[in-house]
Amino acid sequence: MAAAAGPAVRCSLWQRRSLRCGPGPRPVPGGGAPLRLCSTQAVPQAGINKPVIDRIIRVDHAGEFGANRIYAGQMAVLGRSSVGPVIQQMWNQEKDHLKKFNELMVAYRVRPTVLLPFWNVAGFVLGAGSALLGKKGAMACTVAVEESISEHYNNQIRTLIEEDPEKYKELLQVIKQFRDEEQEHHDIGLEHDAEATPAYSVLKTAIQLGCKAAIFLSERI
Repeated sequence: MAAAAGPAVRCSLWQRRSLRCGPGPRPVPGGGAPLRLCSTQAVPQAGINKPVIDRIIRVDHAGEFGANRIYAGQMAVLGRSSVGPVIQQMWNQEKDHLKKFNELMVAYRVRPTVLLPFWNVAGFVLGAGSALLGKKGAMACTVAVEESISEHYNNQIRTLIEEDPEKYKELLQVIKQFRDEEQEHHDIGLEHDAEATPAYSVLKTAIQLGCKAAIFLSERI
C-alpha cells in the first residue's frame, strides 16, 4: 500500500478529510513501518448527490464483501497448495478494500445491501467451486471477477468526474487505487495460466454474467 510519511505517523494514501488518525499501530501488509489506527468522521451531506453516492458505496461494499468470500473459498481448498500464498496476498488486499468501504458506509451514512447474506454464501461457493477445478480454475475465476470489478470501477470514476471531480476527490482517489489493485489481481490470474482452464471462455462468461447481476441488484436493494 502506498503511504505518505508524517513527522510522527504514517497514514494510507486515501486518509485525508474523512479519516482521523488515532492511537495504536497497525501492521502494514507486506511489512514496513506500522500505520496508526484511523477512525472515520462523518462526511458533510450538503451538496453531494446522495442517491449517486449511496449507490456507489453500497455496491462497492457488497463487491468487496463478495470478493473476500470468494478468496476465502479458494483458500479453503487451495490454501496449502503452491498457489496458496498468491491467493492469500490478493485476499489481504481485498480485506483492506472491505475495511475502507466499511468506513465509508459510516462516513456517508449508507445502508448496506440487504443481499449481503446471499453474497456471503454465493461468494464462498464460487471461490471453493472454482478452486475444486484446480489452480487454473481458481485463477480463471479471479480473472473473470477482477475484470468485471475493474470495468465497474472505471464506470464509477467516469460518473464522479462528470458530477464534480473536486467535490468527490477523496472517493475518486480510493476507487482509482482499488481499481488498479483489482487490475493487478486480474494480471496475476493470467500469469498463473487462467486461460489454460478447460472451457475457459464459457466459465469466464458465466462468472461475469453473475457479476453483472450482482452489481445491478446490489446498487438498488
